[in-house]
Amino acid sequence: MVLFNIKHNNLRAGIRANPGQFILQIMLVFFVGMTVGLERNVVPIIAKDEFHVGSFSVLFSFIVSFGIVKALLNLSSGVWSERWGRKPLLILGWVAAIPIPLMIIWAQSWLWVVIANIFLGINQGLTWTMTQTSKLDMAGEGERGLAASLNEWGGYFGVAVATMVTGYLAAVFGIRPVPFYFGLAVIAVALLVSVGLVKETLPYTRISRVSVSMPDGLGFYDVLKRVSWEDRNMFACSQAGLIEKFVDVMAWAAFPLFFFGSLGVDEIGIIVGAYGISWGFLQLAAGPVSDRIGRKRLIVAGMWICGIGVLLTVFGSGFYFWLFTATATGTGMALLYPTLIAAISDSSNPAWRASALGVYRMWRDSGYAFGAVIIGLSMDVFGIVSSFYITAILMIISGAVVAYTMKEAVPST
Repeated sequence: MVLFNIKHNNLRAGIRANPGQFILQIMLVFFVGMTVGLERNVVPIIAKDEFHVGSFSVLFSFIVSFGIVKALLNLSSGVWSERWGRKPLLILGWVAAIPIPLMIIWAQSWLWVVIANIFLGINQGLTWTMTQTSKLDMAGEGERGLAASLNEWGGYFGVAVATMVTGYLAAVFGIRPVPFYFGLAVIAVALLVSVGLVKETLPYTRISRVSVSMPDGLGFYDVLKRVSWEDRNMFACSQAGLIEKFVDVMAWAAFPLFFFGSLGVDEIGIIVGAYGISWGFLQLAAGPVSDRIGRKRLIVAGMWICGIGVLLTVFGSGFYFWLFTATATGTGMALLYPTLIAAISDSSNPAWRASALGVYRMWRDSGYAFGAVIIGLSMDVFGIVSSFYITAILMIISGAVVAYTMKEAVPST
């Protein structure tokens, strides 16, 4: 049963046919990105500076809690949205965001931040999935790469903006509470837009055309098997999605810790923000290009460029050098990120596309938890620099798996 139904006799698929709702969904994913961007820069510094967390493994626990919850919700939210619609879950995701800045403002120990990130995982697992799925619902044939690019551009532009804004606010007003008042305002606006202006997009799945032969009525377990290991292309995308999250864990926590002491909080915010901006903006080109030339080459190139960018970070120092390596790493993410989503969408029937995307996003975002554990342990045992080597090697190996396993298919237009 769809909770927020709309009349859909005259629905037409295509971005140009639905400009108002498509723009609203881009605005919302921008707010989704800003919500997670509130933490990228200041929270690792809170751990070291205010709570004196000595172990990197304990420090990274806030990413583990986030990753586990987000991965599980990605898995289930697609199924729920096919039953109840996209809009109810979008609203629920924004309600779940309300405690996040409040708990960090009032935190008396590091455990408060870890628990706040459980709510962040709920928020991101519901809102990012629903904004992405809604855009793919509305997109026409041959537009899925563009739709995925616009979604990820909006989200990671939001991450970058919030990272820079919170870095500036922290430098001027202190780490807490002012940067998180800004976060409360973002969440309030997003909730109002979701309730008052967004329309349900589930009916669009009933008018979508499928360009390749694939089963129509798959159950959830069948979709899980298909995405995880049965379909070679989907397997390649799922393992690449999991490994690339190691890079995002690095940007979220390891980069600020590595730069802290050499740079100010505002400069760290600019560098981490540059990673997000290059990722966000270059995705605008990556998705449409992949619609024309296919997915595989961009995914492989992106994985390897990311690995090289992370590796180069430890071979130099200074604001401008690290700005360059962060931008290079973001460029790699721009090539691979929307292209992986579009590749999953290519291999999915509209009837179970949300479930397929949910399974893929489960594997992808479990990379936050796996990455945080492995990176945190390596930093405790071998030092902070070891995490850069490990992440770079894994990215290069994973890219090679895609190159060997994935069958290229240029989408039809």
